Amino acid sequence: MTTALQRNTLLLDEYLPDFDQTRIEHLVIDAPTDVVYETMRTVDFLMVHSPITDLAMFVRGLPEKIGRFRRHNEPPPPPLPSMKLSGLFDREGFERHETLDGWVGLAEERGREIAFGAVGKPWLAEIEWKTVPSEDFAAYDESGWAKIAASLSVREYGAKRSILTYEARTGMTDDESRDRFNRYWTVVSPFVGSIMRALLRTVADSVAESAET
Repeated sequence: MTTALQRNTLLLDEYLPDFDQTRIEHLVIDAPTDVVYETMRTVDFLMVHSPITDLAMFVRGLPEKIGRFRRHNEPPPPPLPSMKLSGLFDREGFERHETLDGWVGLAEERGREIAFGAVGKPWLAEIEWKTVPSEDFAAYDESGWAKIAASLSVREYGAKRSILTYEARTGMTDDESRDRFNRYWTVVSPFVGSIMRALLRTVADSVAESAET
């Protein structure tokens, strides 16, 4: 079977080849690709922290907190014990938690790339999500939504290192949604980049900690 590497394409190209906005971050890690891949697959997103990341997540969650207050102090959803990409494919983790709404695993090429996505309206104060199965994701075109596809991929970088890439693409299903998202993206893109870089650093730190033990 021809792999994505041999085709010189990404899994993302199969699920969202045409998109309106994208953000790509890279990090070179002193470890072989198999080690980096298994680490990125199992890293806990809840452990990703930086001053900017924490502030961005706090601000993004404020509208939901205010909405619960207006709904007579509606209790918040239970905290997640962990949030790992492996859960999208191993039937645990992400998909067991309603708080993660429409996020689904799109595809995985072991040792190379893992892709995930969601359909939603991120420009709303309280984001609205719609669960779209992975097999329907590429063709989904109902008006009024944004399709978000992201992946972590790893390649050899020289003899002993790897380059880890995090890409997030967003494509809209109609012009009105495109206009709304583009205005939203102008504001949030730098914060999204900070969060993505923080995740890459968390993977690198986990790889380094494993090498020391």
